[in-house]
Amino acid sequence: MSAPSAPGILRPSGTSPRTSATPRRTPDWRLRFLALSLIWGFSFLLIKVGTHGYAPFQVTFGRLLFGTAVLAAAMAVRRERLPRSARTWGHLFVAAFFLNALPFSLFAYAELTISSTLAGICNATSPLWGMALSLVALSEDRPTRRRVAGLGLGFIGVLTVLGAWQGFSGLDASGTAMALLASLSYPVGWIYVRRTLAGTGSSTLSLTGSQLFLGTVQLGLVLPVFTTVPDHFPLPATLAVIALGALGTGLAVLLQYGLVEEVGPTTAQMVTYFIPVIATAAGVTLLGERLSWNTPVGALVVLAGAALTRSRASAGRGTPRGADGRPGAQP
Repeated sequence: MSAPSAPGILRPSGTSPRTSATPRRTPDWRLRFLALSLIWGFSFLLIKVGTHGYAPFQVTFGRLLFGTAVLAAAMAVRRERLPRSARTWGHLFVAAFFLNALPFSLFAYAELTISSTLAGICNATSPLWGMALSLVALSEDRPTRRRVAGLGLGFIGVLTVLGAWQGFSGLDASGTAMALLASLSYPVGWIYVRRTLAGTGSSTLSLTGSQLFLGTVQLGLVLPVFTTVPDHFPLPATLAVIALGALGTGLAVLLQYGLVEEVGPTTAQMVTYFIPVIATAAGVTLLGERLSWNTPVGALVVLAGAALTRSRASAGRGTPRGADGRPGAQP
């Protein structure tokens, strides 16, 4: 959630989704859009609940493990082939770090000291980071007045959320910084993928499933060094981690993948604007998190800035996009 970002894989140029000759009956795309918004919006609550019973790295490992299991099952049903090139696997390993292992872990650590509401709003800054980085890293991505205005407006929104005029009092600096770094990690990964995985010939589902598997391997190597085996498995935290992986990572990717195929990336990317709203509502109503006036106001300013940077009139050819076509925020 997520990110939430599918969990951050880019559809490489020249790669088209595989379609079946026999159309499948699926729920109306609006219902799937709503489901995806809810799943990713609740991901930050699930992270918070998961960290009440497990170490952050354990939460991330469980998330990737159950997410990989869902995608592996989907790949088996659709008879998708794994990438065969060692070069592709090498690039996917790097992508898994920046798009999954690193941001998922940073959000889990951040929510030890900040609210799930603030984490969800920090996640919404990914499009702003993405535009700023693309102007530097992608030579074909030219700035426009509207995009620059959107970038400036978005970061004014971030300062509003953080209460800059109060000297950021009441905020945990390290937790907030980790959440913002997590949102920055996504566009770094997208730009890397765009530069290295174009034209692989593999489907988006195959690449994403392989990427999640590699992310799981990375966390599996980290766990013995930084954590110990839990001596008990609290039910709420365990269910939260399972839901975060199976729903917030695995099922969400499949929903997003289907939406892009059916209604295109422009419509599918609109889910980005619902994630912080749902994350805020979930944190306040279910976790009892406190909300000051500047948090929702700043969040609205952040989303307005993100909308300007990604509006049709200002969309540059080089904007890095996720599997759903957006430079947006997988939790």
